[in-house]
Amino acid sequence: MEQVRRAAVRPVGPSWAAYTVALIGRSRRPATATVAATLVTSACSATLLVGNMAAMSADQMSIGEMLAATVPMARTLNLEFLETTPEKAVVALPDQSEYHNHVGGPHAGAMFTLGESASGAIVLAAFGDQLSRAVPLAVRADIAYKKLAMGPVTATATLGRPAAEVVAQLDAGERPEFPVAIEIRRADGAVTGEMTVVWTLRPNG
Repeated sequence: MEQVRRAAVRPVGPSWAAYTVALIGRSRRPATATVAATLVTSACSATLLVGNMAAMSADQMSIGEMLAATVPMARTLNLEFLETTPEKAVVALPDQSEYHNHVGGPHAGAMFTLGESASGAIVLAAFGDQLSRAVPLAVRADIAYKKLAMGPVTATATLGRPAAEVVAQLDAGERPEFPVAIEIRRADGAVTGEMTVVWTLRPNG
């Protein structure tokens, strides 16, 4: 298990992906929002991203610190990367009043970012050795808010396909897609949200 302190790292390059999302506000009743991410990236930014990630070896930075360095939103929310392995990523969102909603809990947008960040952490842990030939990009996401969230919340992400299967598709010249499942829990263990982010590895060139 990789234990990581809260990362406070200055940016060293472009973000993981520039994107806009449509978020649906949450209420006390369960709600489901399907979010389509519009990805804005270029060959230049992708090349710089790979260079930045490659320069940050495991000996120099943890995965959580790499994400904090390349994804400004992760720093903004003070996300804590508690565990990042190819099998599981655990990311915490501290209780912060500036990111509360109208009922005093974490805002739906903050929880979406928490879940997406957890999915990005496991993608980097599982496919970091592929960055020299492919760029990971989020394709689409679906989130369901199950219960009222209050206080700090934690997102746990797991891969929906074996990593070897995804790499085999990349080896075959394809552009693989794979889901990442995320559970968001309160401190008492109750599941407040469930999310799926579909990622792709876009071959370079």
